[in-house]
Amino acid sequence: MTEAPYTPGRPVQRHPVRRQAELIGGILLVIFTPAVAILPGPGGTLVFAGGMVLILRNSRLARRRWARIKRGYPRIGGFVDRMMRRGSALRRRARDKALQEGAAAN
Repeated sequence: MTEAPYTPGRPVQRHPVRRQAELIGGILLVIFTPAVAILPGPGGTLVFAGGMVLILRNSRLARRRWARIKRGYPRIGGFVDRMMRRGSALRRRARDKALQEGAAAN
């Protein structure tokens, strides 16, 4: 089965087996983060971020919980979304930039 072409505003439909494999891989990365974190350098942070990206891309429950956490801590949630290059953060940033440029022009 091939992937559907990307259209903005519509999530990409991936094969269920691939989606489950990515979800399990993300969970394993988050679980193994403490083992990597004891090594020198920022490896633990990168492993955790990679795991969270895979989990959030493939789990509706995780996305709902992430949205709830972001509402409670908007400053931290917005920062993490920008660092993970999430589509919602990119759209929000472009919208805010356009509003600032429009206000500056007036």
